[in-house]
Amino acid sequence: MAEEARTRQPDEMYCSNCGALIKRGGQFCPQCGTRISAAPGVAPSTGSIAAAGTGAVASGYPLRYDVEYPEELSRWLIFVKWLLMIPHTIILYALSVAAGVIGFIAFFAILFTKRYPRGMFDFVVNVNRWGANVGAYSGLLRDEYPPFSWEPGQYAVTYEVDYPEELSRWLPLIKWLLAIPHYIVLLVLFIAVNFAYIIAWFAILFTKRFPRGLFDFIVGVNRWNYRVGAYTALLRDEYPPFSIE
Repeated sequence: MAEEARTRQPDEMYCSNCGALIKRGGQFCPQCGTRISAAPGVAPSTGSIAAAGTGAVASGYPLRYDVEYPEELSRWLIFVKWLLMIPHTIILYALSVAAGVIGFIAFFAILFTKRYPRGMFDFVVNVNRWGANVGAYSGLLRDEYPPFSWEPGQYAVTYEVDYPEELSRWLPLIKWLLAIPHYIVLLVLFIAVNFAYIIAWFAILFTKRFPRGLFDFIVGVNRWNYRVGAYTALLRDEYPPFSIE
């Protein structure tokens, strides 16, 4: 990996899970979402990096989404999370409106220049990351209250999209059409997700744990949905895989 190849600086450390070089001060790796330990450690071996890779990395799609699995959850927070997240919802609504305006401008930028302006791209990705953090909290996947921030590495959720150096100027005209098969499948999957949440809600209430299989399934469906969202929002041109991995 190119990131591991360069010299580690004093203010950097290696992620013990994926081997990425990361800045000190964050709580979670922005690449894989693993909680950062206090000790800087050494660079993991190539074999351990490959073994530790998540489904988001294994798919090869230029969007990475994952949530660190919690070993224990509060049985009482499940009753009030909807209320506690209201301040985030208000802010995200305003940010989403701004992101929609940016997407409209980016459409014409791509049409004439084949590029998504980098500042606009980063803004949209950051808003999506904030939304992913809040979604993991309200979706019972994590108990830590999300930060009022879109900086990576501040929460146990990974949401990253690689910036494309060039985009097709014609695909934006038909992406909504090409994505229809994905939306049909996702509609069925989200019905299954709703049933999974009902089971998980009672599991957390009585055992303080989110069943791991249901957790991975929900995270996987979210990953699929985020990929399709990045595709239709013009962030990437690669057609998303029909996969939760």
